[in-house]
Amino acid sequence: MRNKKLSLRRGGVLGLNERNAEYISRLNPRRLYPLVDDKVLTKRLAIEANMAVPELYGVIGNQAEVKSFASIVEPHESFVIKPANGSGGDGIVVISARRQGRYRSIGGRLLSEGEIRHHISNTVSGQYSLTGTPDSALIEYCVKFDPLFDQLSYRGVPDIRVIVYRGYPVMGMVRLPTQMSDGKANLHQGAVGAGVDLATGRTLRGVLGNMPIDEHPDTGEAITGVTIPGWDFILTSAARCSDVTGLGYLGVDMVIDRDLGPLILEMNARPGLNIQIANGTGLKPRLGVIDRLYSKDDSPGTRAEAARREFAVDPGAGTQAGDSDHTGLSFADNH
Repeated sequence: MRNKKLSLRRGGVLGLNERNAEYISRLNPRRLYPLVDDKVLTKRLAIEANMAVPELYGVIGNQAEVKSFASIVEPHESFVIKPANGSGGDGIVVISARRQGRYRSIGGRLLSEGEIRHHISNTVSGQYSLTGTPDSALIEYCVKFDPLFDQLSYRGVPDIRVIVYRGYPVMGMVRLPTQMSDGKANLHQGAVGAGVDLATGRTLRGVLGNMPIDEHPDTGEAITGVTIPGWDFILTSAARCSDVTGLGYLGVDMVIDRDLGPLILEMNARPGLNIQIANGTGLKPRLGVIDRLYSKDDSPGTRAEAARREFAVDPGAGTQAGDSDHTGLSFADNH
């Protein structure tokens, strides 16, 4: 156990307790949590800031409104249903098509209108909410993934997670749906995570659970060396999210639509730490770099450029500028 802790320290790994005490408690006032915990508020906040988000088709906020489901989705072949105050992907239903009066989920299952209404009713009752209290169900545009990801995803849409500290992007990864994750980009449900070079937007390594992988488990496609389109825009947008929410430590999730380009999907005031495993390095050295160069006058574009400069991959050394030696960090070291 002692050797494991020493290994984590050498790798600069940020642990859960330290994240909560030293960063989230200090930089994220609780009064601001609803801005990112409630997806309706998040979407409206982003729209007011002229940021690109998936179109909202409707919100069902109580049991009496559940019957309006069919009329909300009638013009749309595909759509997503999600709890306004959910987390971890729980309660999200993605409908990719309709067939003979039924709705086909992204996992291939055919659902009746009654089954979906029952799910929405449970959502409104608070079954998937962070606090277990009554909730709302959002119905929104279903993102069509960029052709780049055709062979890097099983049915679902990959997303990009960027950790932002004091307004500066510090680490990124792309999450790739698998059959195990039922087409969802959720690492806890079995999606693949791949670290990203902040300078170029190129994927670095893949991880499934705590195990390194080189190929997508369902398609056999190489995970590393893929350049994410619109990367500069993604980094700058992530930096802007700190200004828009007032949060000093957050995760920003974005997707790339084949027609609309990068869209902000969600923001998170308590982003998980698996991103360190996907990148093979700890967050703490990067947070220290930002503390040294921070300027309250820097624009989002300037902050994104600083991230590209400070955390670029050095191909020769196999490490990243601003990182400590992370050879002691193994995939089993962080949970």
